[in-house]
Amino acid sequence: MKLEGIHHVSAITANADKNHDFFTRILGMRLVKKSVNQDSTSSYHLFYADAVGTPGTDMTYFDIPMAGRTYPGVSSISNTSFRVKSEEALQYWLKRFEEFQVPHGEIRERFDRQTLEFEDFEGSRLMLTVDNGRGIEYGIPWTKAGVPEEYAIVGLGNVRLTVRKKDRTATVLTEIMGFEEIGSYPSEVDGMEDIFVYSTGKGGPAGEVHVEERPDLPPERPGRGSVHHVAFRVKTFEEYSKWNKYLRENGFMTSGEVDRYYFKAIYFREPNGILFELSTDEPGFATDEPLESLGEELALPPFLEPKRAEIEASLRPLSINKH
Repeated sequence: MKLEGIHHVSAITANADKNHDFFTRILGMRLVKKSVNQDSTSSYHLFYADAVGTPGTDMTYFDIPMAGRTYPGVSSISNTSFRVKSEEALQYWLKRFEEFQVPHGEIRERFDRQTLEFEDFEGSRLMLTVDNGRGIEYGIPWTKAGVPEEYAIVGLGNVRLTVRKKDRTATVLTEIMGFEEIGSYPSEVDGMEDIFVYSTGKGGPAGEVHVEERPDLPPERPGRGSVHHVAFRVKTFEEYSKWNKYLRENGFMTSGEVDRYYFKAIYFREPNGILFELSTDEPGFATDEPLESLGEELALPPFLEPKRAEIEASLRPLSINKH
């Protein structure tokens, strides 16, 4: 069984309207699904991706209006990156971030790639990374948001995990999940160990997990802008059904097989407490909406459809413009 790379990353927002504005108007991504948190249907779950919702391109947000601030620390997904195709694209984004007053760092090399860190209005820790196209395929750029196609975001890149004891997480990645350690690069914090890189699938940023050991930090206290979990791609339903048994046989407590309608999922925590999900590529976001109008209306999976009136009444209105 081989995981194909990163499937999606899910985070928390306290302001869905501003979150939508940031990811669609500023980052130029497409809202491909406006749904609800299936475990708490009075809150939205928004999915931003490429033009067609390709697996491996979507960053999702749970809308929790009362979420407090995030206190960064260990046992966290401390950075999420997005892929662009060239160093020229980074220059474009540097100017764009300055124009829109987006907090950002300088272009710098990390693991032999040019990167640019930035934050959204809630402090989500994000990064652009140049992908040379030799690994996992690009997504399809969304061209209706004003970002030129050649500079557009073309999918998720690596995530960084910040943990107290690297080896415990590394063992799960390599011995259980089939990742391969492919190198390391210096920490940006004086006195800390290198950040180690683990790869799966066809490789490249979209198949990588970077693990940072920080014994000096307390556990993260999550809030708005923090990441809830990272999901990894399972290619087939046949493999998916084997993963739950395999994880349990290896001592992991799992959620069991959970049908999210747009994909099937299994959740478990690695030894440093970070929530991992395994998600199928299929059936995808176009299963209940036409491709041309993805994300325009509230989409509910069939098992929630009978409660639509009740769910809609419990949701606050969103000022989200159609494409």
